[in-house]
Amino acid sequence: MRIFRILTTLTLAVLAILAGAVSAPGSAHAAPFRIAIMQDSPEMARQYQPVLDYLRARGVEASYVSTRDYTEAALMFADGKVDGMFSGSGIAGTLIIKGLARPIVRPLATDGTSTYHAVVVARRGAQRFTGEADYFRGKRVTFCALASSGEFFFHSIGGAVEAAAKAITAPTHGDALTALSRGMADIAIVKNLVWDAQQARYPDLVRVGGDMGENPNNAFVISRKTNAAFANEIKDLLLGLGDDTSAEAEAVRESLGITRFIETSVSDFSHTIPMLRAAGVGASFAFKY
Repeated sequence: MRIFRILTTLTLAVLAILAGAVSAPGSAHAAPFRIAIMQDSPEMARQYQPVLDYLRARGVEASYVSTRDYTEAALMFADGKVDGMFSGSGIAGTLIIKGLARPIVRPLATDGTSTYHAVVVARRGAQRFTGEADYFRGKRVTFCALASSGEFFFHSIGGAVEAAAKAITAPTHGDALTALSRGMADIAIVKNLVWDAQQARYPDLVRVGGDMGENPNNAFVISRKTNAAFANEIKDLLLGLGDDTSAEAEAVRESLGITRFIETSVSDFSHTIPMLRAAGVGASFAFKY
């Protein structure tokens, strides 16, 4: 009888453990899934809050970790202090080159876009962009810092830095367009999506060319230090958002202006990474020129 009671107790304990594993998805992960928010931006935190809510509702305890700049974010990735980050392709590609992170998904916007490219903008009457460094000779060039469609593209054109009269970094692509319109620069290199959305504000400006190679837009990268099974769980949850009819999923789609997340891998950076390498990005790149 005693042996029977012991076996019964053990059986019930095993069933309880199995039931807990089924009823609490993600509970096997003791530590929260930490997402880096660049420069502790309140606006970005609000925009992506629904992503945290969506993951939490599915058993993954997610949280934000604020970082002052890209260098700090890279160090946090290297030290395993953060697990993921939504990032422009320039930073994502740099983290890939440095062996710190890998991409898993990117958003598909409601207009069907998931990539972007660089455009060169000037005042009306300016000559067409030739794609050569000499085009920038004697000109003041402005661009968003550390952007594939900005500073990185400019540096990828051999001799452009030496030819230009001045290189002016801007906080955003929109700021670069404003600087050009106000006469503070002669050329702006910006993201085509921003130019398409804002060009009506600048009737004095015109697109004169660009780089037609596509870069993944706002890819979500995961640290190489993060448990692979956990990373795949996050990936599957995000990929499932498009067909999810829950309130949490709808909040993500509305806040980010997307229809779903689509699978993304290093192969999707087939244009970005060679361009970054041409711009001087390597394992020791310190996120500044």
